[in-house]
Amino acid sequence: MNNIVLIGFMGSGKTSVGIRLAKKLAFRFMDTDLIIEEGCKRTISSVFEEEGEEFFRELETKTIRDFIGKLKDTVLSVGGGLPVQTGNGRLLRQLGQVVYLKTSRETIIRRLSGDDTRPLLSGDNTEEQIDALLKFRAPIYEAAAHITVITNGRKFDEIIDEIMMRTGVNHEVISHKRTKS
Repeated sequence: MNNIVLIGFMGSGKTSVGIRLAKKLAFRFMDTDLIIEEGCKRTISSVFEEEGEEFFRELETKTIRDFIGKLKDTVLSVGGGLPVQTGNGRLLRQLGQVVYLKTSRETIIRRLSGDDTRPLLSGDNTEEQIDALLKFRAPIYEAAAHITVITNGRKFDEIIDEIMMRTGVNHEVISHKRTKS
């Protein structure tokens, strides 16, 4: 199972890093938010608004549960709240090597400034909402992850190289491809 699962706070770069990492490894890239949007035929924001957060979290859990034993050579980016749900950290670890993309509060605030697509950051006091969510989620991300990669001030290639080195996935992929030849 050569899968890498990217977790982290919204705005931490899971999708941007994931797409580039998958390309470099010749893996498939998948994003749970996009999968849910395609399945529901509506945006995450509208799912939150019409069905509520609890319904959305159940969809996330079902999505990753359905992947167990089926994903191969995939980089999977998951929504920022997915690891927080009870049991999801264990499920993610069954899918592959879990990498926490840890990003500073300041970077997250800068990246999410003016982004009105995030249901949990609607309204005023966005910085306070980010602070509260980060305080709650960071220890959960740490516990769910096999490794933590700091992303602040780093280029995509540096982050990707660290992920590949620390997970050993590049070596495994090369070895696997050699044995198939």
